[in-house]
Amino acid sequence: MTGTSTRPGRTGGTMDTDVLVVGAGLGGLAAALTAARFGHRVVLTDESDWPGGSLTAQAVPLSDDHRIELDPVSPGYLDLRNRIRDYYRRNYPLRPQPYGDPLLDPGLSTTGHLSHEPTAALAVVRELLAPHQASGRITLLTEHRPVAAQVDGDRVEAVTLESPDGTRRAVTARYVIDGTDLGDLLELAGVEHVTGAESVEETGEPHARPVAAPRDQQAASWVAAIDIRPGEDHTIARPAGYARHRAGFSWAETDPATGSVREVPLFAHALDEIPQWAAPPNDRWHQRRVLARGQHVAGAFDSDITLVDWPQTACTALPLTGVDQAGRARAEQEARELTLSFLYWMQTEAPRHDGGQGYPELCPRPDVTGTHDGLAKRPHVREARRIRAEFTVLEHHLTAQSRTGTDGAEFFPDSAGVLRARLTLRPGTGGGTPLDLECLPFQLPLGALLPVRVDNLLPAGTNLGATHLSASVFAGHAGQWAVGEAAGTLVAYCLDHRVPPRAVRSTERHLAQFQARLTDALDLSLDWPVPLRTGPVSSAGRPHAAAL
Repeated sequence: MTGTSTRPGRTGGTMDTDVLVVGAGLGGLAAALTAARFGHRVVLTDESDWPGGSLTAQAVPLSDDHRIELDPVSPGYLDLRNRIRDYYRRNYPLRPQPYGDPLLDPGLSTTGHLSHEPTAALAVVRELLAPHQASGRITLLTEHRPVAAQVDGDRVEAVTLESPDGTRRAVTARYVIDGTDLGDLLELAGVEHVTGAESVEETGEPHARPVAAPRDQQAASWVAAIDIRPGEDHTIARPAGYARHRAGFSWAETDPATGSVREVPLFAHALDEIPQWAAPPNDRWHQRRVLARGQHVAGAFDSDITLVDWPQTACTALPLTGVDQAGRARAEQEARELTLSFLYWMQTEAPRHDGGQGYPELCPRPDVTGTHDGLAKRPHVREARRIRAEFTVLEHHLTAQSRTGTDGAEFFPDSAGVLRARLTLRPGTGGGTPLDLECLPFQLPLGALLPVRVDNLLPAGTNLGATHLSASVFAGHAGQWAVGEAAGTLVAYCLDHRVPPRAVRSTERHLAQFQARLTDALDLSLDWPVPLRTGPVSSAGRPHAAAL
């Protein structure tokens, strides 16, 4: 079987490697770094010129809540977080108090405890890759998208990549990891997969839809970076589709947990009325602020920097998967146009906190996103195609509502890590009902990484064996990293021991040795301490979970 593309291209030769990771988002990055750490050659590719996925090209900063610093999460993920903090300490004129804070939050946002600029994350991602690139263990190919896959039976033999000038090259590999935002390799390689929402008859999940809806997918957003410059006019050109989008714009939002509607304005107060060290108000400006000028020496910055990534810019018009390339392009363009239209509305018509209409002083920041217009390089994608797996994680394995009277979330003897997140859905492209459910601390089962048929392709993100509902718990940054780290460790183990991935799970000796590699070499926890495993998960992090 061979995947196809819509246009021919020039031949750019072939490459051969131990592990091919397609997609350099957090999951793909973790997979590549882990496989290289165990001594294997990796080719890591990405469609963008900025590796790092949601942290960089999609402009979505780390948004874990305060518990991440205490939970037994991956040391590799915590190292990523600390490196971002160190980047600011090394390069920014911080005041003594934030400089000395071990939990420095550059943006002091209300939707996370480590909000940062995408350019800072990009510097850290390049820093993480640098020693492996210098040693030759990792070859990074940016601005390469997968356009075809060569398959022999149950194995993916090669993936064809295309660069912007149309040049194509085939990469052969013993193992292939799909770290793309949408699970692109699953379609190209003919891997059995699911899109959209399953039915309750299929999954038995309490909140599944009565009838399957493949086109009901989590809305994508196109993030924009802005600052504010009082007395100046930075109004953008009126977007072509503004009249069509305008009717849906307001400062109101619906809480996915309660269904209640509330007003959240751009500013709750004038910025100069907020004390320097006060807790930021819950307004739009502070929800995704990534640079708080008050944390720096006087005069260093004229403005905060914030990101436009709010419910108003979640695009529910068109799905991204289950459509052809033209359909995907239309959906992406719709998301871009929606964000530009909302920015124009804020500049020209939005109710102001001080009376009147419009904030023409809102200024796009192209330097923050690496683009010409201040929008991110790529859309923020929340849902991918998902493999049909040996084991599928379901809503009722995780939620406190379903696990009442038990000793915690479902126990998985094939655990490959631990996570904690809420199950959160906003209205999607098929009109699904918003949802926000408390989950108990849970494990990542190895079976969810194993396709039912294909032997040498693994997921590295929300394309694992999960459902429309349960996949949302893996969509956060820690979840993406955990899936990728487990996939990278698994392929390294399989290369070292010359066994296929499904044999690792099905053979007691190999499973024990694989899990020992996770705990000994990576210092991962495979289960939660009893008080955490059985205790409730606070809703303190719900605002940031809903924002994801």
